[in-house]
Amino acid sequence: MKKIIVLALLFLTVSFDSQKDSAFDVGEWFKFRIHYGLVTAGYATLEVKEAVRNNKKVYHAIGHGYTTGMSKWFFKVEDTYESYFDKTTGKPYQYVRKIDEGGYTKNQEGFFNQGKNSILVKDYKKKTEKTFSTSENIQDIVSTFYYLRNHPTIDRLKVGESISVDMFFDDESTIFKLKFIGREDVKTKFGTIPCMIFRPLVQSGRVFKEQESLTVWISDDDNKLPVRIKASLAVGSLKADLDSFKGLAHPFTIKVKK
Repeated sequence: MKKIIVLALLFLTVSFDSQKDSAFDVGEWFKFRIHYGLVTAGYATLEVKEAVRNNKKVYHAIGHGYTTGMSKWFFKVEDTYESYFDKTTGKPYQYVRKIDEGGYTKNQEGFFNQGKNSILVKDYKKKTEKTFSTSENIQDIVSTFYYLRNHPTIDRLKVGESISVDMFFDDESTIFKLKFIGREDVKTKFGTIPCMIFRPLVQSGRVFKEQESLTVWISDDDNKLPVRIKASLAVGSLKADLDSFKGLAHPFTIKVKK
């Protein structure tokens, strides 16, 4: 159960995009409810603010995930992920990772040097500093989400095609890959929302049934907002549903309102 909740909160911080006008802007905020059937396990929020890095205004995205109710008593999660990234290129300047997952804690900051293709990671818990080499187009876990929402080919993908992104996480670079599955109308608390369906490729093991057991629905409009996430687990399944939102950059498409 511990890994299930942590992975759900983690994957909420990682999703998708389209590049006409930006799919998001300063002031966007949304909240997800993570649940097993009717039982709420936790919540996750993402918001976009503005900050200054390298003498220029940048996006400051903040993701926060936490358990609630009985889940909090069994396994308390309090995670914060932040990213500062360029408004034009989407390239990150800095990330922050502060987590407490059942007593397992991390407190890190990463500082990207895009000119040298490297990142300096400061671990405040271990009191260490390490520099890692990266690819030219590296993203952190939060900036990946916003980078993909503005990806130029997201609306032109054919069923079965994928998008890959180089992502730095847990002191190493990895390839985050998304496969387009198709389109579907999803019934939500707000009404019926036209969605694009993606499957991030995840490692199979004790938690996930297979490599493609995670499914993500995003709004098929200019916002590319995540609407639902479903994880098929070794025992049962877990869902995360859009619970509330504000400050969207574009009209939110709802076919049939509640």
